[in-house]
Amino acid sequence: MYSGIFPQTRLRRVRTSSFIRDLVQENNVSVKDLVYPIFVIEGHGIENELPWLPGQYQYSQDKVLNIIQECVKYGIRAIALFPKIDSSKLNNMATESYNPSGLIPNVIKLIKKNFPDLGIFSDVALDPYTDSGMDGIIDESGYVVNDETNHILSKQALCHAESGADFVCPSDMMDGRIMLIRKELEQNNFHNTGILSYVVKFNSSLYAPFRYAVGSGFVIGKRDKKTFQINPGNINEILHEAFLDIQEGADILMVKPGMMYLDVLYRIKSEFKKPTASYNVSGEYCFLKTSNWLNYNEAILETMLCFKRAGADFIWSYSALDVAKILYQDKLSS
Repeated sequence: MYSGIFPQTRLRRVRTSSFIRDLVQENNVSVKDLVYPIFVIEGHGIENELPWLPGQYQYSQDKVLNIIQECVKYGIRAIALFPKIDSSKLNNMATESYNPSGLIPNVIKLIKKNFPDLGIFSDVALDPYTDSGMDGIIDESGYVVNDETNHILSKQALCHAESGADFVCPSDMMDGRIMLIRKELEQNNFHNTGILSYVVKFNSSLYAPFRYAVGSGFVIGKRDKKTFQINPGNINEILHEAFLDIQEGADILMVKPGMMYLDVLYRIKSEFKKPTASYNVSGEYCFLKTSNWLNYNEAILETMLCFKRAGADFIWSYSALDVAKILYQDKLSS
């Protein structure tokens, strides 16, 4: 009746009780794995819930410390900042992106003054600052010009470093920008300011809620980002991108989006053995947050665990604070 090694080997024996399942679990999710993205907006007394991202808000500078305090309370040790700039300050050259008195520099300084041990990742990209909604400067034909954009990105990165950002995070996918940013930081003695590079940013439909949160979705029109973001059908191309960014000075590699691209995350981590992060993007967040058919708490914990299993050292997620609260309650009840 039986063949091979069955029933001497029954793999279900290590699944019979919760204690043994916990002991043999290969991957775990901790609050230390989480980075919480926060949207900041110009103005005063503003705490706007985003209709495109239920449960997420735009915070004015005087309100942002409240959400930071909540993050710290539940053990989150790092945040990522994204701006919503007043439309009057948008232009093709994205000059507001490197204004030392601008929104992001002021928020970074405020957070570091009140929470000096909190890690800050600052987004380096021009789409919140351009009147085209594109991630760089466009020429007369509408094409995003690479080298001129890199010049602005390096100035933006330096501005954020001077304000106190721990890591600057180029998300633009311009060629050669890591090298120029690293050079700019080194020349100005910001040797310890790290670069988290979006080495893989696919041209995905899953970014739409985010684009409206930072304002670029309202101005981009029918333009697309296919000339600089990566074709979702490619894998060898992203390995080349990652190799070049490492050579240029990237400290951490980011894969974006997350849930649908776990194979890419696994390949990047396996091939390069570098610190690697994944971004659980806005569209993915909305899938889980707004579903009437799923248990959100269970689904988001499973999602975070899958990121870890695929190779993520840490995860950026709009669910980070929710996950932190779930883990906190689990710890209290254990």
